[in-house]
Amino acid sequence: MAPSRIAWANRRTGSPARDTAVAAQYLTSDNATSYAASYEGWRPAARYYRSRLYAVDEALRAGPQGRLLDVGCGPGMLVRHLLDTRPEKFQITGCDQSPAMIDAATARAKGSSNVELTVARVEKMPFPDKHFDVVVAMGVLEYADAADGLREIARVVRPGGLVAVTMLNPLSPYRLVEWCLYWPLLRALGRIERLLGTPRHAADVSGIRAIRLARLRRMMRESGLTPQDAVHYDVTPLVPPLDRLARRWSRTWRDHPERTVRRGARPWPGTAFLVTARRQADA
Repeated sequence: MAPSRIAWANRRTGSPARDTAVAAQYLTSDNATSYAASYEGWRPAARYYRSRLYAVDEALRAGPQGRLLDVGCGPGMLVRHLLDTRPEKFQITGCDQSPAMIDAATARAKGSSNVELTVARVEKMPFPDKHFDVVVAMGVLEYADAADGLREIARVVRPGGLVAVTMLNPLSPYRLVEWCLYWPLLRALGRIERLLGTPRHAADVSGIRAIRLARLRRMMRESGLTPQDAVHYDVTPLVPPLDRLARRWSRTWRDHPERTVRRGARPWPGTAFLVTARRQADA
């Protein structure tokens, strides 16, 4: 799911207001088309997605083959990527709570007999216990009950299986400026513009709730997963709106996404991170 249009989240996990805000962003085929289009071009979202895809790709490269579950698969961008780059390695299952996203993913995977797609929430997935060798959850736990989602992920992955989870980084300078300053200012500007009859700016509340790296690792352990590696991605020293201008000039991130990924204690964190884990045998 997309990190664009992020505003400060409704902090009541699982509340009706939060569920409504999340569902509204991915309700229609136009929403799905717009999300897929954000992977391209030169906007900040495109760099974010390219960096994330590189980080996930690297995590999967050393992982097992077999059954792979893409939780919150959206319009099937990872599904299509895996079909194009390693069609023999995985038998792919994808799920998303949005029927429009599943329709888009089905169209993107058309012609492949190696993909199954279904509408389902990460907190309650219709899959057998210990069924998958690999589970990928990209940009989905921010929109869900993360604890319930991690327990379900741990349930459906086999003992020793690989789990790769991404999360927006609430401690990065980029996210702090974006959530606490940039989007609130856009909302205020939008209200003023509506009073003047010329609305051009908006920043709807998205329902996102990001989790710190240390807490996410702890939640994974509590769910029966053993965290292993962690990488920050979409590393940038710029903050909104400066990044929108600078990325028009510097386009090396598209050809060299490895430059946007860092491990360990580095001077500047990424706007998000990826954690890999293995399911404990006795979970």
